[in-house]
Amino acid sequence: MGSSTTRVVVGEFLKGEKNPKVIGEGISPTLGMRHGYVVNEELVANSIKTATLQAEKTSGIKIKKAFISLSGTTMRSEISSGGTIISKADGEATNLDANKALEDCENNLNLTNRKIVRMYPLSFRLDGKEILGRLDGLRGTKLEAKALFITYNIAHLEDLVSAVAEAGIETIDAIASPVAIANIVLSEKQKIVGVALVNIGDQTTSLSVFENGLLVSINTIPIGASDITNDIALGFRITLEQAEDLKLGNGTEEFSKKKLEEIIEARLCDIFESIETNLKKIKRAELLPAGIVFVGGGANTPLLTELSKSILKLPASLGTTEMFGNSKTRLREISWFTALGLLTLDKDETRYGDDGTLVNMFRELKNSIKSSIKQLMP
Repeated sequence: MGSSTTRVVVGEFLKGEKNPKVIGEGISPTLGMRHGYVVNEELVANSIKTATLQAEKTSGIKIKKAFISLSGTTMRSEISSGGTIISKADGEATNLDANKALEDCENNLNLTNRKIVRMYPLSFRLDGKEILGRLDGLRGTKLEAKALFITYNIAHLEDLVSAVAEAGIETIDAIASPVAIANIVLSEKQKIVGVALVNIGDQTTSLSVFENGLLVSINTIPIGASDITNDIALGFRITLEQAEDLKLGNGTEEFSKKKLEEIIEARLCDIFESIETNLKKIKRAELLPAGIVFVGGGANTPLLTELSKSILKLPASLGTTEMFGNSKTRLREISWFTALGLLTLDKDETRYGDDGTLVNMFRELKNSIKSSIKQLMP
């Protein structure tokens, strides 16, 4: 559910197939959302119903439950450290000790008005030495952990889940949109050497950074593709519809190409400056070998990748997915990647029934780190 468009995708998992088969899709304009959060629950619910009815019609399946994506200005990541004393008398570390250390990481967070939606362990140290590989069987006295937490404004999350419920759908789980997109767009090699995924939405832009195969940072910038459209409309004194066409390179013969490029570049520079600031904070500016991969509806803006290369001094490309092979479908469009990514989530935490049904098998942590969407249901 983006600020401008709601998309629903239904997938079928066939035994032996790497990727799910898409059997239904639906789309509708999003009403009642601003910068990724709900401002009118009824309008958002109606937008979901419209897209869902289309997906049900094309798939022939009644949709009762769904994964939903999270985005918007209140989504961010926080890194926290914690530790525990090894519990066994012989000093052998166990998963219980790891969970206790991760729980301490959570306890050290300031979660005022925020909800943890995902936790990713980043590293463990045993008696001051980094653990490479598995923890089981190692012996020591003190176990330290570092973890990344994706957090979201709790009121905004409750409103979103409530709007989905009002549309007649139960939320299975809520997933940060960059995590969903990365599953189908980024290769393991890119995530290991270091890559930034930039999702330019209608009203916000998210920046997520991966390194050593791990998500190490998520930030949201309150600027999106609609800001470029608004600037063009003001600059040329034209309607928003005309400005949108101009932004995408249509009908430019009637207007000054130089002025258009200057308007687009000015707003893109604002986005790139915010990206650079965030990369500097985590000491990754100009240090990501796999560069920047752009996704989202705003990624179709002309000049994007070339301007990015010159300003951020990193390789830049548009995100693609091999999910459909050579088949022609509108779902190959970059704006569908969030919804498609939701179909492939938690491969290590899910299994597929013999009939292709997705069976949820979220791992249980013996602490409050586990995201509990059911608690948010009205």
